[in-house]
Amino acid sequence: MPHYKRILLKLSGEALAGEGGFGIDRERISQIAAELAAVARDGVELGLVVGGGNFFRGIKASQTGLQRVTVDHMGMLATIINALALQDFLQAQQVQARVLSAIPVEPVAESFTRRAALAYLSAGQILIFAGGTGSPFFSTDTAASLRAAEIGADLLAKATKVDGVYDKDPVKHPEARRHEKISYADVLAQQLAVMDAAAVSLCRENRLPVVVFNLNTAGNIARLAAGENIGTLIS
Repeated sequence: MPHYKRILLKLSGEALAGEGGFGIDRERISQIAAELAAVARDGVELGLVVGGGNFFRGIKASQTGLQRVTVDHMGMLATIINALALQDFLQAQQVQARVLSAIPVEPVAESFTRRAALAYLSAGQILIFAGGTGSPFFSTDTAASLRAAEIGADLLAKATKVDGVYDKDPVKHPEARRHEKISYADVLAQQLAVMDAAAVSLCRENRLPVVVFNLNTAGNIARLAAGENIGTLIS
């Protein structure tokens, strides 16, 4: 039995690229889609926010002379590419999926409205929220926090390459300690780079718990939905 009724899952664009680091890896996106479909068939209502870093990295692009607003708009378009790919791979798993975009891109994808999103979720469709928040200067982490609050998600789950939040970078510091639980205030005070400050603050204001977990461990999405203690809980 699932522990959560409705989950918003934040995926990075790089998660879809596999080891290549760029574009979309068919095997990797198929694995992710299969895990998501299994959870949806168990009755969990799923919303997804996907980044665009496998096609376009905003920070690097801003160093080339492009204006920040231009860079952010390009990043939003990259998230739409990924959302469309996820939609196809989810439908190949025999589940209904729908892309809702924060920026108008009809007929490629329907524009986001809260009313439509709630209706589709209640009908058992997996929603993929694309286009970030629709405004520059906001990250896809903030978009995930915003959409999670808007749809009344029970949990915001951030999928990463590590198994939670550490007190320092575990790649550079083997002695780094993983937090099993940590407060929003401590994440902000310690400037932990797991999510940007706007996203953490939005979750705190809406009392929305966040779990940071390792997507690369097979079965972790199902474990998360079942309420198993994986990753780090921010609350």
